Amino acid sequence: MRQMNPLRPEALEPAHGEVLEVGFGTALNLEHYPPGVTAVTGLDPMEVGAVATVSERIREAAFPVERKTLRADGELPFDAGRFDCIVTTWTLCSIPDAAAALAEMHRVLKPGGLYCFIEHGRADAASTARWQDRINPLWRRVCDGCNINRKIDRLVESAGFELANLDRFRAKGPGIVAQMYRGIATRT
Repeated sequence: MRQMNPLRPEALEPAHGEVLEVGFGTALNLEHYPPGVTAVTGLDPMEVGAVATVSERIREAAFPVERKTLRADGELPFDAGRFDCIVTTWTLCSIPDAAAALAEMHRVLKPGGLYCFIEHGRADAASTARWQDRINPLWRRVCDGCNINRKIDRLVESAGFELANLDRFRAKGPGIVAQMYRGIATRT
């Protein structure tokens, strides 16, 4: 995902306060958070705590970072309304039950809080979307559960978030995997 690093700062710019990052992975977002972030709790089902670069990124962060090895589509171990901001970057594609994960994110976000995301998903162009649907079963098996045809905006809205801003664009790379959704949603 390093090739996506140039897209991270704009997606993370609105982040502030206490942040829950779902899909923390190898901590690539940490260096891109703005000064208004006071703490990050990172969730990821992969255990990468022993990876030296991950530990180094966490140590170098300008704020406290807590990492939990946990899937996001189960019940999250946080009180309702705890976080000021939730962040996902190229994460919703691979969560088995993205709707359940988003419902839990909505629950733990404070009223008025922000959900900042950049995700890849279903193309607007019907011809590309048809190819995404054809290839997705094989893609999901080969790419560790990644789905290339999810309608990210609809998933976000179905979880009760209100989209405040959505930018759709094509990033570099093959059209079937380069359809981006960058947005900000709120819990009203």
